[in-house]
Order: sequence, then C-alpha cells, then structure tokens
Amino acid sequence: MDEQEIIESAKSGDRKAMSVLVKNYEKTVYNFAFKICRDPERAENTMQETFFSMVKSLHQFDGKSKLSTWLYRIVANHCLMEARKKKHEFFSMDDEDGLYENNYAADWDSIPANIVENTELKKILDEAIEKLSPEYRIVFMLRDVEGLSTEETGKITELSVPAVKSRLHRARAYLRKEINKAFQK
Repeated sequence: MDEQEIIESAKSGDRKAMSVLVKNYEKTVYNFAFKICRDPERAENTMQETFFSMVKSLHQFDGKSKLSTWLYRIVANHCLMEARKKKHEFFSMDDEDGLYENNYAADWDSIPANIVENTELKKILDEAIEKLSPEYRIVFMLRDVEGLSTEETGKITELSVPAVKSRLHRARAYLRKEINKAFQK
C-alpha cells in the first residue's frame, strides 16, 4: 500500500494503518520536536502529543500537502504552546537594536571551514539556538536544518513568505551575533 492508501485506511479506523503511520513518522517527529524543544523529555512528550493529535484529527487531513508537512505543523503548535508557558526564557527578537551592530551581520562564509567543524562552535551554536524564541527557532530549523522551502515553511507555520524570510533573517543575524561574540572573548 502507498502512503495515501494507508492514510485513507487510518481515517476509516484501521488501527494497523494508524500504527504504520506512527512508525513511519516517529523519528521525523521526534527529531524535529527535539530541535525545537532542545530537551529529550519535552521532545518525547511533544511527539506523543503530536501523534495523539494525529489520531484525533487525521480525518481533517485533506491531502493537499504531504503528511510530514501536516505533522510538522502539529509539532510546531505543541512546541509553541509549551514555550508560551516559559516565555521569559528566550531572547526577544522584536528589538532589532544590537542584532546588526559591530558588523555582527557578517556573512556565514566569513567563518573558516575548519572552525565550523569545531566542537566549541557547535556548543556555541546550540546554546544560541536554544536562546531563540520558538517562533524564530521553528523557522530557522525548518529552513536551515530540515531544508524545507520558504513556501513549505510558511504553510507549516501559517506565516506569509515575507514573514518567514523576516524571521529567518532575524534568527540568522542573532546566531551570527552570538557566534561572533563568543569568539571575541
């Protein structure tokens, strides 16, 4: 059976088909949840909530997008709901002052390739990504880590293409600033 047939079977109540969908997407959902939540336990909870939502709402999936796109949206919603409870923990991207000062908006290409592979840089980048508010982290992860198009990211996040580009630009500027700041110490 192809995926569309499995989806239709699951919609009609076939538990085995639903189980196949969960098995096919559990790694994708967990990995994306982890990239956004940055915590294994929260990612596990988000994955469970996502599949619970899928089971409850699969009848609403219209097939106009890929099932993975629909699931990314559910994961993003769950992560955003969780983040709203902890809003004070994230860097505000609404205040652009300081994002571009001191040439922090330098091109990613200015970082030498041998440093990019450095464990220290990975740690710095992970810490900076963790400070991003989830609204910006989701866009950054979908575009730059998952490799989705701006249009796909917009569908998943329910943002316009210009809004996706703006958030991505701000997230990248913030990450560049944090990397540069770390290496100036």
